[in-house]
Amino acid sequence: MEPAAVSPSSSCCSAWLLVLLGALGTALFGVAHRLGLIYQFWHKAEPKSTRHGGELVAEALKAHGVRYLFTLVGGHISPILVASEKLGIRVVDTRHEATAVFAADAVARLSGTIGVAAVTAGPGVTNTVTAVKNAQMAESPVLLIGGAAATLQKGRGALQDIDQLCLFKPLCKFCASVRTVRDIVPTLRRAIAAAQSGTPGPVFVEFPIDVLYPYHLVEKELNLSRPPRGLLGRVINWYLGSHLRNLYAGAWETRDFSPLPVEVPHATAEQVQQCVELVSRAKKPVMLLGSQVTLPPTPVEELREALEALRIPCFLGGMARGMLGRDSPLHIRQNRRDALKEADVVILAGTVCDFRLSYGRVLSRRSTIIAVNRDRAQLLRNADLFWKPHIAIQGDASSFLLRLAQGLKGYLPPQDWARSLKDEDHSKEKTNREKSEEPTEQHLNPLKLLHHVDNLLPENSLLVSDGGDFVGSAAYIVRPRGPLRWLDPGAFGTLGVGGGFALGAKLCRPDCEVWILYGDGSLGYSVMEFDTFVRHKTPVIALVGNDACWSQISREQVPLLGSNVACGLAYLDYHLVADALGGKGFLLGRQDEAHMDSVIQAAQEACRAGRPTLINALIGRTSFRDGSISV
Repeated sequence: MEPAAVSPSSSCCSAWLLVLLGALGTALFGVAHRLGLIYQFWHKAEPKSTRHGGELVAEALKAHGVRYLFTLVGGHISPILVASEKLGIRVVDTRHEATAVFAADAVARLSGTIGVAAVTAGPGVTNTVTAVKNAQMAESPVLLIGGAAATLQKGRGALQDIDQLCLFKPLCKFCASVRTVRDIVPTLRRAIAAAQSGTPGPVFVEFPIDVLYPYHLVEKELNLSRPPRGLLGRVINWYLGSHLRNLYAGAWETRDFSPLPVEVPHATAEQVQQCVELVSRAKKPVMLLGSQVTLPPTPVEELREALEALRIPCFLGGMARGMLGRDSPLHIRQNRRDALKEADVVILAGTVCDFRLSYGRVLSRRSTIIAVNRDRAQLLRNADLFWKPHIAIQGDASSFLLRLAQGLKGYLPPQDWARSLKDEDHSKEKTNREKSEEPTEQHLNPLKLLHHVDNLLPENSLLVSDGGDFVGSAAYIVRPRGPLRWLDPGAFGTLGVGGGFALGAKLCRPDCEVWILYGDGSLGYSVMEFDTFVRHKTPVIALVGNDACWSQISREQVPLLGSNVACGLAYLDYHLVADALGGKGFLLGRQDEAHMDSVIQAAQEACRAGRPTLINALIGRTSFRDGSISV
């Protein structure tokens, strides 16, 4: 009997049916994966557990050595704060979210580890944008934790719900939104490693509120206890229940909390040897050290020893200020432009050719330039315009200098060069001291005030700079006493860092006498943090150069444009604000000039007794910084 023939049309239909079934199966698998149904099959939720995601956040922070968590409280992040306190992490609440990030920034710089701030959703997060950008430009490893609307409510008009990731992707090295409780720990480990690797910088992790609170509370919010109505109601209830189970599936399984490896780029042996040969032939070498030289893994004291062994004259900027102590013969503070034009070898260690070096124009084309920086873009900034490195090394600056010192053991650079620079330094400082004795039309000469402060600073002092004109003058006169004893905002030039930086500094260095050098304009950003200093028992000294003006701007605006609009302030009683917030205020004016030291010492005594103090110093105008840039 002949077999029945199969028609081509029936064969084609079977093939299409198989394709359709395959596509449907793939689609169903994809939906099941997105809903977490497959994961839930192997990993169960624990509805009766009272644990919450905030505990996992706190455990991860503790495992990474975090000692301080800065915050301004909000319901979205309460579980993190409560759990952190229980684990012994000190929770420090501030009066502004930006202050919390600035404090975390200071901790990161001074401790060599991650600094952490946690803020609530929406406006809490947006209030930190400037501080996060400042951390990015200052290359500080800061973790910002942000609250967020519940996972199912995103984009539906929930309270304080905005697209937060889009704000921070241009600012941060790593951004993530945690979608389930089981993702908390691995996300934080990746974020913290990213913040500290390569060129350090800020990272942002947002936590929707339903991954932080216990199962039973989230279940209650979803109204799953109410019986569904109709088919649609049952489908919605099933979906919500599946979503809830997926949030907590595998949440409390054993996890690895340990830090991931931190990757740091290093110069090659060949690059170091090339530099050894170039420097060994130099007659007039000079080094410019920037903030990157203070980064881990090299301890700052080891770097200081290497610099003293090299005996090459150094200009110090940013966080490198104070690296050589108060009176090192190698530290040159004045006449940098002239020295750079004359130098035959210039080492830029973590120093960038941006506005601070006139985009590289201060460098001589006759000089051999060695540039070392972790970030390639910063390493070659403006190299195609005004300068060109002979050797450009993308690597860690401090470990490079240690290896350079090892390679140059026994090398002694010509000492007449270093002596000539130091002689010019002394000459310029003598001129500055003479200027400090010139009378002003009214109030105190700010230079004289700063000289008196410098003379009274103890060896264990730490300086925070927050201001324009007054702080710019202080940078020439007040001498940091050692490495990591100076904090300034960095290249972004942000006003308002003072309160947060001082808070973080005092916590990291409780035995230090922490000073904030304020302009009267910048004081307005964080004067309320005196309440924070009092509540958290972190006594600091604020010195306010009160000239009733935004002088950094006024100095150019008035002669160029003929108007002082928006630059005028008033000689306000800022010392009374400190008193009102629980601190101790001092007024220092021309009538106190003869016993200026006594007022400063009284403020120091009050601070040592545990009271945050503010010296409201009424100062006049000088021509000291005429011509300095403000744009």
